[in-house]
Amino acid sequence: MKLIKVLVLFGGPSSEHEVSLMSTDSVLKQIDKKKFEVIPVGITPEGLFQMYEKQNQIQAGTWKGFEQPRFEYGAHRKAITLIPGEPSLMIHHQDHSEKLAVDVALPILHGPYGEDGVLQGLLEACQIPYVGAGVMTSALAMDKAMTKKLFETEKISQTPYQVVYLESKTPVDTNVLEVLEQSLNYPMFVKPARLGSSVGISKASNRLELETALRKAAGHDRKVVVEAFVDGREIECAVLGHHRHPKTALPAEIIPSREFYDYEDKYLAGKSDFEIPAKLSTKDTETVQELAIQVYQLLECKGLARVDFFLDRKTGGWLVNEINTMPGFTKISMYPKMWEASGIAYGELISILIEEALEHWKE
Repeated sequence: MKLIKVLVLFGGPSSEHEVSLMSTDSVLKQIDKKKFEVIPVGITPEGLFQMYEKQNQIQAGTWKGFEQPRFEYGAHRKAITLIPGEPSLMIHHQDHSEKLAVDVALPILHGPYGEDGVLQGLLEACQIPYVGAGVMTSALAMDKAMTKKLFETEKISQTPYQVVYLESKTPVDTNVLEVLEQSLNYPMFVKPARLGSSVGISKASNRLELETALRKAAGHDRKVVVEAFVDGREIECAVLGHHRHPKTALPAEIIPSREFYDYEDKYLAGKSDFEIPAKLSTKDTETVQELAIQVYQLLECKGLARVDFFLDRKTGGWLVNEINTMPGFTKISMYPKMWEASGIAYGELISILIEEALEHWKE
């Protein structure tokens, strides 16, 4: 049987570069080598594409098998360029170049450049089928401020919020602080509008903490989302497939080991507890799955996404938090864990995503 050539892309200029490497480590270990020929291409923080030929040296359970914690430029690696209008790579050796056809791309990049439509647009221009959301959906879902406005228009319940624009090296205007305090009560959560993996997120319980949190978030993105605190259970739901006929996994509940589910808790400490399936009534389980599909279809997703919710402890109402169109795929990431609890093993999930991407491209 002819193997399907899968271009696995990882790394990138985003501050979520390390998360990408951790996800890639897991995927390269679990992908079915009897079905797929893996072509791993790393993208450096500067945006250079290079062949990564040492995938078997990645250590179990960590991304440190890469030569550096970040995928940095290596003169010993072959440079890669993509060819517009042709589903092929050009591999550049020292004395010659060769063309290599690819069948499909699996972009395992999180955050800007990889998850915001930029890479998806490049793959579209090169006529390469790819796993995950398209250009429009990726760009929209990456921007928390825009998705919140869309949810508001569609009357989908969510946490009260404000959007502010800041410069990272400029003091926060007192008027901005006053507006936030008048519209949202302490504590508040402050986050960059166009990042994921809980990068740059802070909780603020007073004005000094709010100003510090705004400066921190603005260091990642001049557009900042500020949300009201919700005393709620954190429930996540995994969605799989084309937006016309998606399916959901059993939802999960996150029980953070820290004050909130931050970057360290998600990817480094691994101390958070979780329950899969979440301890919900049959009605609540069905409600959150229906809401996840509603959000997924609203944004016209395909491939995969994880939709995050709060279940308000006081009212029992559901609030949409955000959608992630390229959720983490590490050994402790919730998206594959939810599907595993729903009967789809990690390796099988990767195969489904690749095969569906090829089917959707044909359509």
